[in-house]
Order: sequence, then structure tokens, then C-alpha cells
Amino acid sequence: MATLSAISRRTFADSRARNGSFALFFALLAYAQPTAYRSAYPTLHERLSFSTSFGANKAVRLFYGVPHDLLSVGGYSAWRVGGLMSIFAGMWGVLAAVRALRAEEEAGRQELVLAGLTTRATAFAAALVAIGAGVAALWLATFAGLLAGGLPGGGSAYLALATVSPALVFAGVGALASQLAPTRRLASEIGSSALVVMLLVRVIADTASNLDWLRWATPLGWVEELRPFATPQPAVLILPVLFGALLLLAAAKIAVRRDVGNGLLQAADSATPDPRLLSSPTALALRGDRGSLLGWLIGVGSFALIIGLLSHSFSNASISPALREQLHKLGGASITTPSGALGFYFLFFILVIGLFVCSQITGARREEADQQLETLFALPVSRRSWLWGRLLLASGEAGVLAILAGVLAWAGAASQGGGVSLARMLEAGANILPAALLFLALGALAFALLPRASVGVTYAIVCVAFVWELFGALLGAPAWTLTLSPFHDVGLVPAQAFKAPAAVTMLAIAALATAAATRIFQWRDLTGS
Repeated sequence: MATLSAISRRTFADSRARNGSFALFFALLAYAQPTAYRSAYPTLHERLSFSTSFGANKAVRLFYGVPHDLLSVGGYSAWRVGGLMSIFAGMWGVLAAVRALRAEEEAGRQELVLAGLTTRATAFAAALVAIGAGVAALWLATFAGLLAGGLPGGGSAYLALATVSPALVFAGVGALASQLAPTRRLASEIGSSALVVMLLVRVIADTASNLDWLRWATPLGWVEELRPFATPQPAVLILPVLFGALLLLAAAKIAVRRDVGNGLLQAADSATPDPRLLSSPTALALRGDRGSLLGWLIGVGSFALIIGLLSHSFSNASISPALREQLHKLGGASITTPSGALGFYFLFFILVIGLFVCSQITGARREEADQQLETLFALPVSRRSWLWGRLLLASGEAGVLAILAGVLAWAGAASQGGGVSLARMLEAGANILPAALLFLALGALAFALLPRASVGVTYAIVCVAFVWELFGALLGAPAWTLTLSPFHDVGLVPAQAFKAPAAVTMLAIAALATAAATRIFQWRDLTGS
């Protein structure tokens, strides 16, 4: 027991930056939802208008799922918190399991642990204890945020439990992927792909006619069926607990039998030499990113196409003047037209591509933590050229994702007669980049200043900025504080004009942050994991 406790405490401590960032994000969003709802819709008449207009709207269901009670603060919060944050809970589960299991083997630490008196079963159990502690931290943060937002304790505890329940299932997915894949990158890609597939299944169930039954085929759909603050069905909690346990049990069975450092999916012993993308560290990074970049392209492209197809669904909504005013406050433009809806929903693509550049900072940090940079910098490769190469690669890949989002959103809208031009949607895609490049530069600065905490800091900057943009205005925050979020300074193209001064300002700040990051990185010591 002492060994298990020591290993689990160490594993939990290693993930403190990630856990802290996710917990802060969950707490802020959980607090903002009920508070913003009371402020935006204080009367029953306004809540009825909101429920009538948006309760069955497919474009809204795309992100938040099916609502069960939009007339109460609790029911609205359950829809928004459970619908959106359950996706992030699943993401956390995959990352936590891969970090606690496959990453330890890839770094060689697991062999050292098992060289003593520790058994494989004990090491695996210690990882599960650390993951369980992380799930508890997410639940506590969500519960505290809901309580601070004025919701009752019992309902808040149940909603928080529903929100984090997918973390159990996807931790099992990540644990099983860690046994199958021989590398951390491949394990993360397998787990992330499973999450994307489950999200697409939920989207189909929520937006397609006569396919409600598909909701029972995905853990993200189970969150909707738990129905906090409406007609609770706590028995549904058996599903994530049962399937999470089965996945973890399967992973444990494999973990105690296979060779340490290897996965069940083995690379071929021999292959035809492929010298492509080996000419520089930047080209090598692109070579390593090809699989994950393809996944990002598929995910971003799929959702852009769906958003385009659904962009016309607001056009015929019967929205009261009071509600229209609140939507204008939230989105800065009317979202009752296809162009307005596309402009508003492209805020979410800024978030997605912001998270993508965070993953690039994670990749850079991983190279340092795994001591690859020590070998690389012993060669005639300067720190400046390596860092600039990584940032240029990340910028180029972000640009490809942004333009793809614009093109496929246009294609979806055009197929429905949305009346939005391709040129304007290309502009909407390009409109994403100043904020994304700013996040990338701030992440690089965090990587230079605080290497061990840089991943958590970068994700926290993006997530907090997004939450503040969505709810700062509804909470009545001073105007100057809203401008602190890059999301606030982006014009909602194609409904609005491109905000050139704000874009130039963000790019200038990004350039300064990049210069500072380069200078600091040149003289600081390299740090391991």
C-alpha cells in the first residue's frame, strides 16, 4: 500500500498543471452559465421566447445537445455545462490515461519503477488512483462553480457528476490505447479519434430525425440522458461506470502480460527507406505531425461542413426583440441569418485552432522533456532556428485548418442556399489566424519562461479567454476587461467587417512575445520532465 500510495501521489503531482488548467476551466464555465442566464433572461417571458426559439434549433444542438428544461436556471445550466464540458471531460480522460501509462513507459521511468519490488499490477493500480483523483478534482471544481453560481447543492452535485462521467469511459479508452500503441503520440491519436467518433455520433443523434436512439451509443449521449435539474435518471450512471471499468480491466489484463516499452501494435521490422521530410528539424516535426494533422483536418472539416449545413436554421426562428438584444450582446451581430450564424459559430473555430496551437506547444515541450533537444543542439542547430521552425510550422498548419474551415462551411451553406460568398468565407477563415497566432506566441513565451508548466498555462490562456468572451458581457463586466480576450477583438466575419486594427494589434503583440520567447529560450537551461 505504501508503494501504491507513493507512485500514485507522484503521478498525480506530475499532472498538476493539466489538472489545474482543466479544473479552472470547468469552475469558470460552471459559474458563468447560471449567472449569465439570470442576467440575460430575467423574466419568464424572455425565457419562454428563448426556449421556443432555441429548444429545437439544430445549430444550437450541434454543440450543446438536447435541452430538457430551458425555463429554469438549473435546466439551462445542465444543458450548457453538461453538453459542452462533457466533451472536455472526455478529452481530459484520454490525456490523463496516456500520460499516466504510455508516457511513463516511453520516457523509461516505468522500467526503473518495475526494477524494484513494485509489480506491474501495483504500478497500473497507482496510475488508476491518480486518474481517479483527477476526476474527483474536476468534479469538485465543477460543483464549486455551480454552487458559486447560485444553484442548489444536490442538483449541482448531480450535474457535476454527469458532466465528468465521460472522463471515466475515455480514461478507459486512453488506458487501452496505451496498451495497443507503442508510442505516446499514437496512443493519444487513437484515444482522440475515439472521442471525435463518439462526438459525431452524438451530433447525428441530436440533429437528425428519427435517430434519437443513437444517443445511447455514445458516452456523450449518456450525459444528456442523465437530465440534471429536469427529470433525473441517475440509473444511467451505471453505463459510464460499467463501460469505464470494463475498458480499464481489459487494459490491466494486457498491461501485466506484455513487454514493457512495447505495445500490441508493433511497427514492421523492415520498410523501404523514406528520406522525405528529413532535411531539417522542422521537416522532421512535420513528418511526425502528419497523422495528428490529418485527424485535425478531418475533425475541423467535418464540423465546418455541418455548421454550414445548419447555418440557415436560425433564419426562420421567431425571436422576440428582447431576446434579439441579448443575442446581439452575446454575439455582437444578429445570428438569425446564415452569415450571422456562421460569424458567431466561427468563434468556436478560433477556440479549436487555439487548442491546436496548444498541442504544438505540447509537442515542443515533449521534445525537451524527452531530452531530444540536448542531442539536437549538440549538432550545428541553433536554438533560435529550432524554435522559429516549430512556430512557423504550427502557423502554417493553423492556416491550413482555418482556410479549410472557411471553404467547407461555405460549401455547406451554399448547398442550402445560404447566400454567403466563398470570398467572404475565406476571409472568415483568415480572420481566425491573428488570435490563433497570438495564442501560439503566448504559448511559446510560456514555454521559454516556465517550461514545465507551459502546456497547462497555454491551454489555460485559450480556455479562460474563450469563457470570458462568452459570458463577460452577459455578466455585466466593464468594457475594458472584455477587450483582454482576443475573442472579443475578432470581427464576426462574414456578418461583420474584418477588424484590421485589432488584427494588427494582436499580430504585433504576437511578434513581441515571439521575440521575447526566442531571447529567453536561447539562454535558459534545458529541463527534463
